[in-house]
This record gives sequence, C-alpha cells and structure tokens, in this order.
Amino acid sequence: MKAFLILEDGTVFEGTSIGSTREVVSEIVFNTSMTGYLEVLTDPSYAGQAVCMTYPLIGNYGITDDMESSRPWPDGFIVRELSRIPSNFRCKGTIQDFLVKHNITGISGIDTRALTKILRDRGTMNGMITTNENYNFEEIKPKLTAYATGDVVSKVTCREKSVMKGNGKKVALLDFGAKKNIAKSLNDRGCEVTIYPAHTTAKEILAGNPDGIMLSNGPGDPKDCGPIIDEVKKLYDSEVPIFAICLGHQLMALANGLDTHKLKYGHRGGNHPVKDLETGKVYISSQNHGYVVDTDGLDEKIAVPAFVNVNDGTNEGLKYTGKNIFTVQFHPEACPGPQDSGYLFDRFIKMMGGEQ
Repeated sequence: MKAFLILEDGTVFEGTSIGSTREVVSEIVFNTSMTGYLEVLTDPSYAGQAVCMTYPLIGNYGITDDMESSRPWPDGFIVRELSRIPSNFRCKGTIQDFLVKHNITGISGIDTRALTKILRDRGTMNGMITTNENYNFEEIKPKLTAYATGDVVSKVTCREKSVMKGNGKKVALLDFGAKKNIAKSLNDRGCEVTIYPAHTTAKEILAGNPDGIMLSNGPGDPKDCGPIIDEVKKLYDSEVPIFAICLGHQLMALANGLDTHKLKYGHRGGNHPVKDLETGKVYISSQNHGYVVDTDGLDEKIAVPAFVNVNDGTNEGLKYTGKNIFTVQFHPEACPGPQDSGYLFDRFIKMMGGEQ
C-alpha cells in the first residue's frame, strides 16, 4: 500500500506503508544510530515524535529482548528499507508485526538521506504520515502547523512506585520517561532503586530517606513541566546528592533560574562526542534531545559547565556550586550506544559515600 510523508513546508515523500495504516501528525526527527532500532522505538523520550532512521537498513535482526520500556512510544517510524526476513538467534518476531501490534504508523522506501538534509537545513518540523492518496495539502496544513507534543511526560511516566532491591545505597529515581537501563545501571552497582512517578512531591521522595536522587530522561519541552520544576527546586534545596540525565538535566537548570531553548534539529543518535571539562577527555555518547540549556552568562555561584558538545559547542552537563549535584544532557547508561561515560554512575555512588 502506498504511503505519504507530508511535511509542513509542503515537501512530500512517497513510499510504502509499514506497521499501522492509521493517519498520524507528529514532529519529524532523525536518529543517526547504525543499530539499536528497538531501543530507539522503546525510548519514552520519543513520545510525540515520528523518528526517521538515517541508517538505510532497519529490522535485519528482528525483535529481541533489548527494550528500554514495555512498549514503543513514537507516533511514527520512517525508514529507507525495512527488512522483512530478520536473522538473529535471539529474534522473536519481525519489526513489521511489532509495529502493527502496537499501532505504530510507518513508511518505508523513501530517501531518508534527503529527508534528513531537509531537517538539518530547515530545522525540525511537523509532518503527516497517511495512506490517503487523495490528500489535500491546504486542508492538512493547519493540522501540521497546530501540532505540539504537549504534556508527554504524564503519558510516559510510571503509574505507581516500584522498588528494585539492592544491598547498597538507596536511590530515588524520578521517572520522567526513564529508560530501564538507568535503573539497571544503578542496581548493577548494588543500589536499591525506588522508582517514583513524575509528579511525586519532593516531600514524599525525601521522606523515604534516599542516599541519592536520580532525575531521568524524558520527552517534550522542559518548560511544559512547571509543577515538576517546582518540586525539583525543593530537591535541590535538600542536601541529598542528585544526578540528572537529559530532561532531568534541563529541569534542574530551569529550577535554578537558567533557560532552555530548542535546537534546530536536535541531537539524536549513538555517536555524539562530548568533552569532560574536568579531565579534558572526549567521550562518544548516546543522545536523544531537542532542547538544550543556555549557559551564556551562567552565574558560577549557581553552576559551572561540566561537559560540552564537541560538534556544536552546546552545553552537555553542569556541576552545581556548593552542592552534591551534577547533571548531563547525554545518556551514560547508553544501551545500545557506547559505554564510555558509564563512569558517571560510579561518580554518583561516590557522592553518596559509596565505594565505587
């Protein structure tokens, strides 16, 4: 069946329908990872977006147990070529069946390199995936212009508190759309991890007497999280060590009077170089974000830059002055990406008084 990707600037790509045939309007973004499409699909940070994979062949090892959450989150999936005959000893099904099962709309057979160049040149934009060959762009355009991701954190967060048992430090993980490997990375280091829904109050979290607090990744515009930012400020005012990733990094910044802005096309993929300003070392990182913290005029009494993106010079982390708090924009748990920056979890455990 034919399918069409229609961008809000009027550009149209014709391809073949994959997955669900329902019509979707979403924000179109691209990911540069060469592998790990299943982790991309199940990363809650993609809620409210349709993902274009720049690597041309997707689905060749099928569906395995390498999932970052219990279900896929993107509105749509865009690929050059979809492998319909996967080959892997761990394979449990095809990506086509997976997309159909979870009602994810997709399109294959389009020039994903051309699409990516458009998004890099003109910036991230909204688009529609449809199988309607008789579409009318003038009727569609208002829908494309009006679309916004909205409060997607409430959509992806867990519904109730849960605990991963451990014999080490007690960590409270605030779930804004956490990838499961964040909790696993802590648990593998002996931590007992209590996972809280995104809108849990600071009072409840602190009442659990955690040795440390983890603020997770998540989707959407951080400025849409007003009530959460208020609670993050209360956590900042406590003396509990805090480590924050991605959206958590942005929320901590906003809670302390810093600003954020939307990048032209974001950082999404497993190959982004970041420099640790304390050691001077450069690490390859896994990233998925469309917003960045502004550090122009940053007051050193509040925080100092800890990491910088080698490609474009944007901020990739902050160390808060006089506090046991550090935050990063990238993913140190990084599955399926590189493990270069996994040492940051060890740094967090040391902050809590642990032996790592």
